[in-house]
Amino acid sequence: MKTENKPDCARFDVAVIGASVGGVQAALCAAEHGRHVYLCEETKWIGGQLTSQAVPPDEHPWIEECGSTEKYRRFREDVRKCYRSDPHASEKMKDADKFCPGGSWVSRVAHDPRVALQILTGYLQPYIDSGLVELELETHAVCAVVKERKIVSVGVQNDRTDGVRTIEADYFLDATDCGDLLPIVGAQYRTGAESKEQTGEPHAAETANPEDMQPCTWVAALELCKEEPEPLERPALYDLFRLLKAPYDDDFQLSWYGPNCADHKKTRFYMFDNEDPVHCGGLWRYRRIVASDHYTDGRNEVTLFNWPQNDYAFGNVFDDPHAQEHREMARELTRCAVYWLRYDAPRPDGGKGYPVRYCPEYVGSDDGLALAPYIRESRRIVARGIVREQDLTREHQSGILHRKDSVGVGSYAIDLHPTTRTHTYFYTPTWPFEIPLSTMISVDLDNLIPACKNIGCTHLTNGCFRLHPVEWNIGEAAGHLAAFCLEKNVTPGEVLDEHLEEFQKVLQDGGVQLHWQPETMKGL
Repeated sequence: MKTENKPDCARFDVAVIGASVGGVQAALCAAEHGRHVYLCEETKWIGGQLTSQAVPPDEHPWIEECGSTEKYRRFREDVRKCYRSDPHASEKMKDADKFCPGGSWVSRVAHDPRVALQILTGYLQPYIDSGLVELELETHAVCAVVKERKIVSVGVQNDRTDGVRTIEADYFLDATDCGDLLPIVGAQYRTGAESKEQTGEPHAAETANPEDMQPCTWVAALELCKEEPEPLERPALYDLFRLLKAPYDDDFQLSWYGPNCADHKKTRFYMFDNEDPVHCGGLWRYRRIVASDHYTDGRNEVTLFNWPQNDYAFGNVFDDPHAQEHREMARELTRCAVYWLRYDAPRPDGGKGYPVRYCPEYVGSDDGLALAPYIRESRRIVARGIVREQDLTREHQSGILHRKDSVGVGSYAIDLHPTTRTHTYFYTPTWPFEIPLSTMISVDLDNLIPACKNIGCTHLTNGCFRLHPVEWNIGEAAGHLAAFCLEKNVTPGEVLDEHLEEFQKVLQDGGVQLHWQPETMKGL
């Protein structure tokens, strides 16, 4: 029985499937051009990595001054404004121009996922109120009509209603974290590891393996209690995961050891900073979002549990006949890892376990686990352009590779976690990079635009294109591109070939940085 009064078929200028980090920006940018936009999201929260997946932003060292879009910088400052307005904020936070709300060491602006949700919703709300944007939550694409090189319509299913709704649009943007629209519309795409023959990459596999993907992680929100919290129920598969060897060495999955992708040796991790005699930070502070000393009310600390212990490298959550089973097993691994941390994790004093408990309120769930798994690697379109390892790495380039068709910038090392089939992991430094428009042009569908981490990158380069600021930038570029194509009555391919400078001017006017300026970047 339908619970919402929506037409069975609706027409839009632009349809964005997936309200990920990129999807929200794509919808916003298209709406800013006055375009009528449809936006759907399979969970109950928009925002992807920032919200439903509960992953604080991973960023490069120049992010405070450059290397992102103006919208992304505005978002970061809006996060800080939210924390400054907390009545219990310490003077340390209120007086600081730049600060990390959670005081984490992996992110420069680690924060509560609900803060990101509030801000992103606030950005969209004026366009929703005006009717330019229609947002449907708990909705995903299930079918499509495609004629020749054009997507005519996409059918979407709302989990709370009965039946499939038909969405017609001039342009369809895939902004799902797994590239879910690509197989539905019959677009050519790749998954997993390409071969050296396919990409020419020095560290590519000898033989292509589409099933060899980066692991997903089902994040949990954990509070560190001052007193022993209520008991945790022992997960059903705890003994299985407790005795399971990690896929990359001889240590157990649930241990303080993990892979060091930089030197291919295992690393001994610790819970707290003062327990670690070598490294600068314990895992508790790694993705911490609440730091007690940032407040005057003595609140407990909270971290987002996304550690080596709950990387799920035992199967894939899409394009796999057992995908749903692997999703459930990824959740179970996190439950087991939390139980291990609470009761069995060795402490320096010879004891075991730490007083942690789940914090469901931070992630919008009943059990304290995020609404969706953190997806590192997506399906990737076969595009007119492709970004390869040798385009980015310091081993193969003497400096930043200038891209004539740049639509944005990013910077991060190639960082691959142990994969699901060969258990390969890889890390290598890169130069800051530019995002080519050619990687966003589908070779077979003229009105399909990728708006997430599903562009024409490779298994290896996905390891640095998957980060929050890059996905955000891709989303902005996709939204502007759809609107530009409608205004000029051209295809994305024609924009690349004939209207590139004019389109880049639109991006720059919208606050998108197209090129890096090495002379302004300290430490490069």
